[in-house]
Amino acid sequence: MGRGELEPGQVLPPMRELAQELGVNPNTVAAAYRTLRERGVIETAGRRGSRVRSRPASTARDAIRVEAPAGVRDVSLGNPDPALLPPLAGPFAAAAARSDRQPVMYGEAALDPDLDKLARAAFDADGVPGGPIAVASGSLDAIERVLAAHLRPGDAVAVEDPGWGALLDLIPALGLRAVPVAVDDEGPEPDAVERALREGARAVIVTDRAQNPTGAAIGASRARALRAVLKAHPSVLLVEDDHGHGIVDLPLHPLATGKGSWVLVRSVAKAYGPDLRLAVLTGDEVTVDRVRGRQRLGPGWVSRIVQRVVVELWTSGAVVPAQVAATYARRRDALVVALGRRGVEAYGRSGLNVWVPVPDETGAVARLLQSGWAVAPGARFRIDAAPGVRITVSPLVEDDLEPLADAVAYAVSGGRGGVGRTLAT
Repeated sequence: MGRGELEPGQVLPPMRELAQELGVNPNTVAAAYRTLRERGVIETAGRRGSRVRSRPASTARDAIRVEAPAGVRDVSLGNPDPALLPPLAGPFAAAAARSDRQPVMYGEAALDPDLDKLARAAFDADGVPGGPIAVASGSLDAIERVLAAHLRPGDAVAVEDPGWGALLDLIPALGLRAVPVAVDDEGPEPDAVERALREGARAVIVTDRAQNPTGAAIGASRARALRAVLKAHPSVLLVEDDHGHGIVDLPLHPLATGKGSWVLVRSVAKAYGPDLRLAVLTGDEVTVDRVRGRQRLGPGWVSRIVQRVVVELWTSGAVVPAQVAATYARRRDALVVALGRRGVEAYGRSGLNVWVPVPDETGAVARLLQSGWAVAPGARFRIDAAPGVRITVSPLVEDDLEPLADAVAYAVSGGRGGVGRTLAT
């Protein structure tokens, strides 16, 4: 396999058959297969056997990107608008001064008590079931710890398709198998979730709002339908990602009911700054306790100074979530409307991004680059979903909308219609 003699997707022989061929104990082959699964080299699909992964788990999807040369506007990165982020100097100074007075030492609580109270109150206000609070270094760190607390290499995880590229990388890196679930404007489609769970998925990961890349947001009706599906599979781990907290003007409709194994993760990256690297999570006692216990054996805790900074931000009024959400909504809605006037299908119900289905992804990305716009190729976010491109609205101003919509329409049409410009014109 290391020499490249086995092709991606090639089915491996059954363990007993290979053991007999090699003249070794079947347990030796089983151990080798297990190691390969854990390293993301192969994947196992129950009775269908094991096969070589089509792409090494260590190959990050971020590598599938377009570098924006001089003169090209970059709307591909998925970052928040720096102008909408709060100043951090004051909160850090206040947190550091508090640390000077009361240094946090080994053996102290991993969770700042004020952050605990604020997070719990916010979860309560959004109808999230009661549960203990923990802190992780961002959403992906939290999700990784939760999956590792419950699943074993080879287990299947139902994920949104298209969905968050970093998560689609994380799952095979953990030796897990991603089962794609179709998404519409209201989030994961219930029939697709049901199918994935019937096929043996042991966990399902959903984005409540500001789904990346489509902007989907789970409404009240869709939440009821998904809860009904999950109720029929009580042993399944539910992971909810609410990274849109603070930048979305749509209400949260959590799927968790407080029963079974579940967590809801809420990061501060989009509203307060990606470099804060902090997310709070709540869930059932067993899951949160496992996350905390494993965390103690690694980093120990998330910096209490950074936790205190978040407390300062949440209590200072430095960010008015409704105003931030309204700003992003105006940009996003205006782009979707402008594209619609040109006959271009586009999705962007919430969050920072607009998803545009395209018939030829490579061609569309190249034509947009020639027209002066760098967008994110949909391949970064897809498993089985149809091609598309993601446009981040954070860098846009009003004067950008019509030229960008013209360029997208030109790109989607395959370069027909005479719309668009090249960098040379």
